[in-house]
Amino acid sequence: MKHAYVFPGQGSQFTGMGKDLYEQSELAKNLFEQANDILGFRISDSMFEGSADDLKQTNVTQPAVFLHSVIKFLMHNPTPDMVAGHSLGEFSALVANRTLSFEDGLRLVSLRANAMQKACEMNPSTMAAVLNLADEKVVEICASIKDQVVVAANYNCPGQLVISGSIKGIEIACELMKAAGAKRALVLPVGGAFHSPLMEPARQELQQAIEETTFSEPVCAIYQNVNARAVRNADEIKLNLIAQLTAPVLWTQSVQAMRKDGAVEFTEVGPGNVLQGLVKKIDGEAVTNSL
Repeated sequence: MKHAYVFPGQGSQFTGMGKDLYEQSELAKNLFEQANDILGFRISDSMFEGSADDLKQTNVTQPAVFLHSVIKFLMHNPTPDMVAGHSLGEFSALVANRTLSFEDGLRLVSLRANAMQKACEMNPSTMAAVLNLADEKVVEICASIKDQVVVAANYNCPGQLVISGSIKGIEIACELMKAAGAKRALVLPVGGAFHSPLMEPARQELQQAIEETTFSEPVCAIYQNVNARAVRNADEIKLNLIAQLTAPVLWTQSVQAMRKDGAVEFTEVGPGNVLQGLVKKIDGEAVTNSL
Protein backbone atom coordinates (compact mmCIF):
# COMPACT_ATOMS: atom_id res chain seq x y z
CA MET A 1 0.00 0.00 0.00
CA LYS A 2 1.46 3.35 -1.07
CA HIS A 3 0.85 6.66 0.64
CA ALA A 4 0.50 9.88 -1.38
CA TYR A 5 0.81 13.34 0.14
CA VAL A 6 -1.03 16.11 -1.69
CA PHE A 7 -0.79 19.88 -1.30
CA PRO A 8 -3.50 22.49 -1.99
CA GLY A 9 -3.24 25.66 -4.02
CA GLN A 10 -4.47 29.23 -3.89
CA GLY A 11 -7.98 29.67 -2.48
CA SER A 12 -7.52 27.45 0.58
CA GLN A 13 -6.26 30.29 2.80
CA PHE A 14 -8.17 31.39 5.92
CA THR A 15 -7.78 34.03 8.62
CA GLY A 16 -5.60 32.80 11.48
CA MET A 17 -3.92 30.13 9.38
CA GLY A 18 -0.70 28.79 10.85
CA LYS A 19 -1.00 30.47 14.24
CA ASP A 20 -1.52 27.13 15.98
CA LEU A 21 1.59 25.74 14.30
CA TYR A 22 3.66 28.74 15.43
CA GLU A 23 2.49 28.33 19.03
CA GLN A 24 2.89 24.55 19.14
CA SER A 25 6.32 24.06 17.62
CA GLU A 26 9.73 25.68 17.94
CA LEU A 27 10.56 24.41 14.45
CA ALA A 28 7.46 26.07 13.04
CA LYS A 29 8.23 29.32 14.86
CA ASN A 30 11.78 29.36 13.45
CA LEU A 31 10.55 28.65 9.91
CA PHE A 32 7.93 31.41 10.07
CA GLU A 33 10.56 33.89 11.29
CA GLN A 34 12.91 32.75 8.53
CA ALA A 35 10.13 33.31 6.01
CA ASN A 36 9.55 36.83 7.35
CA ASP A 37 13.24 37.59 6.74
CA ILE A 38 13.26 36.07 3.24
CA LEU A 39 10.11 37.90 2.12
CA GLY A 40 11.04 41.23 3.72
CA PHE A 41 7.74 41.61 5.57
CA ARG A 42 6.02 39.81 8.42
CA ILE A 43 3.83 37.41 6.50
CA SER A 44 3.20 35.62 9.80
CA ASP A 45 1.29 38.70 11.03
CA SER A 46 -0.83 38.71 7.86
CA MET A 47 -1.58 35.00 8.27
CA PHE A 48 -2.31 35.06 12.01
CA GLU A 49 -4.08 38.41 12.38
CA GLY A 50 -4.91 39.63 8.86
CA SER A 51 -8.41 39.95 7.45
CA ALA A 52 -9.77 37.87 4.60
CA ASP A 53 -9.03 40.82 2.29
CA ASP A 54 -5.43 40.96 3.50
CA LEU A 55 -5.02 37.28 2.69
CA LYS A 56 -6.42 37.78 -0.82
CA GLN A 57 -3.43 39.91 -1.83
CA THR A 58 -1.47 37.77 -4.26
CA ASN A 59 1.91 38.50 -2.67
CA VAL A 60 0.46 37.19 0.62
CA THR A 61 -1.88 34.41 -0.54
CA GLN A 62 0.56 32.19 -2.37
CA PRO A 63 3.42 32.30 0.18
CA ALA A 64 0.88 31.88 2.99
CA VAL A 65 -0.58 28.67 1.58
CA PHE A 66 2.92 27.38 0.77
CA LEU A 67 4.15 28.11 4.31
CA HIS A 68 1.15 26.50 6.01
CA SER A 69 1.55 23.34 3.94
CA VAL A 70 5.33 23.01 4.11
CA ILE A 71 5.71 23.88 7.79
CA LYS A 72 2.99 21.40 8.74
CA PHE A 73 4.73 18.73 6.65
CA LEU A 74 8.16 19.43 8.16
CA MET A 75 6.73 19.37 11.69
CA HIS A 76 5.50 15.80 11.16
CA ASN A 77 8.26 14.80 8.70
CA PRO A 78 6.47 11.77 7.18
CA THR A 79 7.97 9.58 4.46
CA PRO A 80 5.80 9.83 1.32
CA ASP A 81 5.79 7.23 -1.43
CA MET A 82 4.66 9.91 -3.88
CA VAL A 83 3.59 13.57 -3.84
CA ALA A 84 1.53 15.98 -5.91
CA GLY A 85 0.29 19.54 -5.57
CA HIS A 86 -2.54 21.47 -7.17
CA SER A 87 -1.08 24.45 -9.06
CA LEU A 88 0.74 26.47 -6.37
CA GLY A 89 0.73 23.28 -4.26
CA GLU A 90 3.28 21.74 -6.62
CA PHE A 91 5.96 23.94 -5.02
CA SER A 92 5.00 22.61 -1.58
CA ALA A 93 5.20 19.06 -2.93
CA LEU A 94 8.69 19.74 -4.29
CA VAL A 95 9.90 20.74 -0.82
CA ALA A 96 8.25 17.64 0.64
CA ASN A 97 10.14 15.33 -1.72
CA ARG A 98 13.34 17.33 -1.22
CA THR A 99 13.70 18.57 -4.78
CA LEU A 100 13.64 22.16 -3.46
CA SER A 101 14.90 23.59 -0.21
CA PHE A 102 12.46 25.47 2.01
CA GLU A 103 14.22 28.74 1.24
CA ASP A 104 14.32 28.27 -2.54
CA GLY A 105 10.71 27.07 -2.63
CA LEU A 106 9.54 30.17 -0.77
CA ARG A 107 11.55 32.52 -3.00
CA LEU A 108 10.12 30.95 -6.15
CA VAL A 109 6.57 31.10 -4.79
CA SER A 110 6.97 34.78 -3.91
CA LEU A 111 8.36 35.57 -7.36
CA ARG A 112 5.58 33.52 -8.97
CA ALA A 113 2.92 35.47 -7.09
CA ASN A 114 4.32 38.84 -8.10
CA ALA A 115 4.88 37.78 -11.72
CA MET A 116 1.30 36.49 -11.97
CA GLN A 117 -0.03 39.74 -10.52
CA LYS A 118 1.84 41.75 -13.14
CA ALA A 119 0.54 39.48 -15.91
CA CYS A 120 -3.03 39.97 -14.61
CA GLU A 121 -2.61 43.75 -14.74
CA MET A 122 -1.27 43.58 -18.29
CA ASN A 123 -4.18 41.44 -19.55
CA PRO A 124 -7.45 41.76 -17.61
CA SER A 125 -8.85 38.24 -17.58
CA THR A 126 -10.69 35.70 -15.45
CA MET A 127 -11.74 32.07 -14.89
CA ALA A 128 -15.01 30.15 -14.59
CA ALA A 129 -16.09 26.82 -13.13
CA VAL A 130 -18.09 24.51 -15.40
CA LEU A 131 -20.10 21.78 -13.65
CA ASN A 132 -21.61 18.56 -14.99
CA LEU A 133 -20.45 18.80 -18.58
CA ALA A 134 -18.09 16.29 -20.18
CA ASP A 135 -14.49 17.47 -20.32
CA GLU A 136 -14.36 16.81 -24.05
CA LYS A 137 -17.39 19.04 -24.61
CA VAL A 138 -15.89 21.84 -22.53
CA VAL A 139 -12.66 21.71 -24.54
CA GLU A 140 -14.63 21.65 -27.81
CA ILE A 141 -16.62 24.75 -26.84
CA CYS A 142 -13.48 26.61 -25.77
CA ALA A 143 -11.85 25.86 -29.12
CA SER A 144 -14.93 27.11 -30.98
CA ILE A 145 -14.62 30.65 -29.61
CA LYS A 146 -12.65 32.70 -32.10
CA ASP A 147 -10.68 35.92 -31.53
CA GLN A 148 -10.66 35.33 -27.76
CA VAL A 149 -8.44 33.31 -25.41
CA VAL A 150 -10.46 30.56 -23.70
CA VAL A 151 -8.89 27.28 -22.55
CA ALA A 152 -9.45 24.44 -20.09
CA ALA A 153 -7.31 25.31 -17.06
CA ASN A 154 -8.07 22.95 -14.13
CA TYR A 155 -9.27 19.36 -14.55
CA ASN A 156 -10.35 19.15 -10.90
CA CYS A 157 -12.53 16.03 -10.95
CA PRO A 158 -15.08 14.43 -13.27
CA GLY A 159 -17.80 16.99 -13.88
CA GLN A 160 -15.78 19.93 -12.56
CA LEU A 161 -13.54 21.75 -15.01
CA VAL A 162 -12.31 25.34 -14.67
CA ILE A 163 -11.80 27.40 -17.82
CA SER A 164 -9.52 30.41 -18.16
CA GLY A 165 -9.23 33.31 -20.60
CA SER A 166 -10.17 36.84 -21.57
CA ILE A 167 -13.15 38.40 -19.81
CA LYS A 168 -15.23 38.51 -23.00
CA GLY A 169 -14.16 35.01 -23.97
CA ILE A 170 -15.19 33.59 -20.59
CA GLU A 171 -18.57 35.36 -20.78
CA ILE A 172 -19.24 33.83 -24.20
CA ALA A 173 -18.03 30.42 -23.05
CA CYS A 174 -20.28 30.40 -19.98
CA GLU A 175 -23.37 31.00 -22.10
CA LEU A 176 -22.36 28.26 -24.54
CA MET A 177 -21.61 25.82 -21.70
CA LYS A 178 -25.05 26.35 -20.16
CA ALA A 179 -26.70 25.97 -23.56
CA ALA A 180 -24.81 22.67 -23.99
CA GLY A 181 -26.23 21.32 -20.73
CA ALA A 182 -23.80 22.40 -18.01
CA LYS A 183 -25.45 22.49 -14.58
CA ARG A 184 -23.53 25.67 -13.85
CA ALA A 185 -20.98 27.89 -15.57
CA LEU A 186 -19.92 30.39 -12.95
CA VAL A 187 -17.34 33.17 -13.28
CA LEU A 188 -14.91 32.93 -10.34
CA PRO A 189 -13.72 35.84 -8.17
CA VAL A 190 -10.11 35.66 -9.36
CA GLY A 191 -7.85 38.36 -10.74
CA GLY A 192 -6.62 36.67 -13.89
CA ALA A 193 -6.57 33.81 -16.36
CA PHE A 194 -4.27 31.39 -14.57
CA HIS A 195 -2.98 28.36 -16.48
CA SER A 196 -3.67 29.98 -19.84
CA PRO A 197 -1.56 31.61 -22.58
CA LEU A 198 -2.29 34.97 -20.92
CA MET A 199 0.19 33.98 -18.19
CA GLU A 200 3.07 33.89 -20.70
CA PRO A 201 4.77 37.05 -19.30
CA ALA A 202 4.77 35.46 -15.84
CA ARG A 203 6.04 32.16 -17.22
CA GLN A 204 9.00 33.91 -18.84
CA GLU A 205 9.86 35.75 -15.64
CA LEU A 206 9.58 32.61 -13.53
CA GLN A 207 11.56 30.55 -16.04
CA GLN A 208 14.76 32.49 -15.41
CA ALA A 209 14.44 32.10 -11.64
CA ILE A 210 13.69 28.38 -11.90
CA GLU A 211 16.65 27.82 -14.23
CA GLU A 212 18.94 29.55 -11.72
CA THR A 213 17.65 27.49 -8.77
CA THR A 214 19.21 24.20 -7.64
CA PHE A 215 16.85 21.24 -8.05
CA SER A 216 18.01 18.08 -6.24
CA GLU A 217 17.09 14.52 -7.14
CA PRO A 218 13.83 13.81 -5.26
CA VAL A 219 13.40 11.13 -2.60
CA CYS A 220 10.12 10.05 -4.24
CA ALA A 221 8.19 10.70 -7.43
CA ILE A 222 6.11 13.79 -7.98
CA TYR A 223 3.06 13.66 -10.24
CA GLN A 224 3.23 17.02 -11.96
CA ASN A 225 0.33 19.14 -13.17
CA VAL A 226 1.45 19.33 -16.80
CA ASN A 227 1.86 15.60 -17.50
CA ALA A 228 0.09 13.69 -14.69
CA ARG A 229 2.71 10.97 -14.34
CA ALA A 230 5.53 10.02 -11.99
CA VAL A 231 8.63 12.19 -12.44
CA ARG A 232 11.88 11.57 -10.58
CA ASN A 233 14.42 13.43 -12.70
CA ALA A 234 15.34 16.90 -11.41
CA ASP A 235 15.88 18.36 -14.89
CA GLU A 236 12.49 17.10 -16.10
CA ILE A 237 10.81 18.42 -12.96
CA LYS A 238 12.31 21.84 -13.66
CA LEU A 239 11.03 21.91 -17.26
CA ASN A 240 7.55 20.84 -16.17
CA LEU A 241 7.45 23.52 -13.49
CA ILE A 242 8.38 26.19 -16.03
CA ALA A 243 5.53 25.02 -18.30
CA GLN A 244 2.99 24.93 -15.47
CA LEU A 245 1.81 28.56 -15.51
CA THR A 246 0.47 28.42 -19.07
CA ALA A 247 -0.58 24.74 -19.11
CA PRO A 248 -3.69 23.12 -17.58
CA VAL A 249 -3.65 21.48 -14.15
CA LEU A 250 -4.29 17.79 -14.82
CA TRP A 251 -5.46 16.98 -11.30
CA THR A 252 -8.01 14.30 -12.22
CA GLN A 253 -5.40 12.55 -14.35
CA SER A 254 -2.73 12.88 -11.65
CA VAL A 255 -4.88 11.22 -9.00
CA GLN A 256 -5.83 8.47 -11.44
CA ALA A 257 -2.15 7.89 -12.22
CA MET A 258 -1.22 7.73 -8.53
CA ARG A 259 -4.01 5.22 -7.90
CA LYS A 260 -2.83 3.13 -10.84
CA ASP A 261 0.70 3.22 -9.43
CA GLY A 262 -0.46 1.86 -6.08
CA ALA A 263 -1.56 4.84 -3.98
CA VAL A 264 -4.26 3.77 -1.53
CA GLU A 265 -4.10 6.60 1.02
CA PHE A 266 -4.05 10.32 0.19
CA THR A 267 -3.10 12.76 2.95
CA GLU A 268 -3.79 16.45 2.33
CA VAL A 269 -1.20 18.75 3.90
CA GLY A 270 -2.15 22.40 4.28
CA PRO A 271 -5.16 24.61 4.83
CA GLY A 272 -8.61 23.20 4.10
CA ASN A 273 -9.78 19.84 2.76
CA VAL A 274 -10.62 20.64 -0.89
CA LEU A 275 -8.23 18.05 -2.29
CA GLN A 276 -9.67 15.28 -0.13
CA GLY A 277 -13.06 15.99 -1.66
CA LEU A 278 -11.67 15.99 -5.18
CA VAL A 279 -9.79 12.72 -4.63
CA LYS A 280 -13.00 11.06 -3.39
CA LYS A 281 -14.89 12.29 -6.45
CA ILE A 282 -12.15 10.96 -8.74
CA ASP A 283 -11.88 7.58 -6.99
CA GLY A 284 -14.33 6.76 -4.23
CA GLU A 285 -12.24 3.83 -2.99
CA ALA A 286 -9.23 5.96 -2.07
CA VAL A 287 -8.61 6.63 1.63
CA THR A 288 -8.35 10.37 2.37
CA ASN A 289 -7.30 12.30 5.46
CA SER A 290 -5.25 15.31 6.54
CA LEU A 291 -1.99 15.60 8.42
